[in-house]
Amino acid sequence: MQTIQSYPVMEINLKHLKENAENIVSRCKECDIKVTGVVKAVDTYKHGYNEIAKLLLDSGCVSIGDSRMNTIRKMREDGFEGELMLIRIPMKSELEEVVRYADISLQSEMEVIKLTNEAAEEQKVMHGVLLMMDLGDLREGFFDEEELIEAALYIEHECSSLRLKGIGTNLGCYGAISPDNTNLGRLVGIARKIEEKIDRKLDYVSGGATSTLPLVLKKQVPEGINHLRIGEGIVVSRDLIDDWKCEMPFMNQDIYRIKAEVIEVKTKASHPIGKIFIDAFGNTPQFEDKGMRKRALLALGKRDVGSFDYLKVRLEGAEILGGSSDHLILDVEEVPGGVKVGDIIGFDCTYGAMVFANHSESVSKVYLR
Repeated sequence: MQTIQSYPVMEINLKHLKENAENIVSRCKECDIKVTGVVKAVDTYKHGYNEIAKLLLDSGCVSIGDSRMNTIRKMREDGFEGELMLIRIPMKSELEEVVRYADISLQSEMEVIKLTNEAAEEQKVMHGVLLMMDLGDLREGFFDEEELIEAALYIEHECSSLRLKGIGTNLGCYGAISPDNTNLGRLVGIARKIEEKIDRKLDYVSGGATSTLPLVLKKQVPEGINHLRIGEGIVVSRDLIDDWKCEMPFMNQDIYRIKAEVIEVKTKASHPIGKIFIDAFGNTPQFEDKGMRKRALLALGKRDVGSFDYLKVRLEGAEILGGSSDHLILDVEEVPGGVKVGDIIGFDCTYGAMVFANHSESVSKVYLR
């Protein structure tokens, strides 16, 4: 019996993913930097975490990171045995699971640190802690470096079930602050103060995530930064190439591709008829009047990809006009050969679309090996 493909579908090229991971790990190694491979944008419903996590470890990553405990728990339950890092500050309500399933967690609150130690003591495990320093991006982390140093000393001397693994920072995710020699140099300076006080080297001085890769590629990372947490820079890299203007010819751009089916093709006005108010998401869109145009309606919506701005259509002559939670609308007037109902149209996707699609049960996942 012929297998019928369910659309929309996201195809994941594992061969190219492994090549990307190996390339990033290799370039980080040249700067004496270890990589934690981040899998937070991996397919939830088909339990693809372990397969891709193993691929990242085989490519040279020293550990795997994720921002959600339900993911980390699933990975352990499915048999993953490698080192796991929780890369979001833990909630008080999940600390029992944090120490049970994660090897390392990022921390920035003294109260939570104390409770994490208590939870680890109860379970008779040793849990690693990476203290986060806010260097100006204004997301997570201690804002006062003396408070961070005090927390480090507290973990080192007072917490019998916690291991101070190191310190880290995040840049570029909220405040859009670019990593540079000044802010990352400050992180190294704080690490050296802590090492002097505890009389040992920290395992990790974690200089951020994908946004630090441009410095790696230029070999301009401050000496002393020895760890990065990288997901997007491995699986997509498109923002580094398009926005950061990084020269990365060695990176594959086709790891994630989405395909959707055409459900309607009709010639319609290009400008809505009547008084324009707001759309389903509370926005007031703008339209260009091009007269009557052939349009294709696809069974792919914002609930699947987040925003159509995250997509690039792979069909000559086609243009993404917009859509709604359940539909994507293309202008196909200029498509050579035309478009018909039932056609399958492909899209390149950026990080945003990949995250939404991976966590959408409505989007099928196909792993290309």
